[in-house]
Amino acid sequence: MRIRLEGNRAEIALGMAYLREVFTVTSMSRAYPDRARPRVYRLYVTITPRKR
Repeated sequence: MRIRLEGNRAEIALGMAYLREVFTVTSMSRAYPDRARPRVYRLYVTITPRKR
């Protein structure tokens, strides 16, 4: 599954922490700055469900 996170750097870091608690992160892009909104970034993450 591929997910896009949007927000400031602190929000993205918090979102990644939550995702890592539930899913296995298999790849992560760099943070791309949003052209229209200053200090807002996009990050693309590929995840898989964790085996229980």
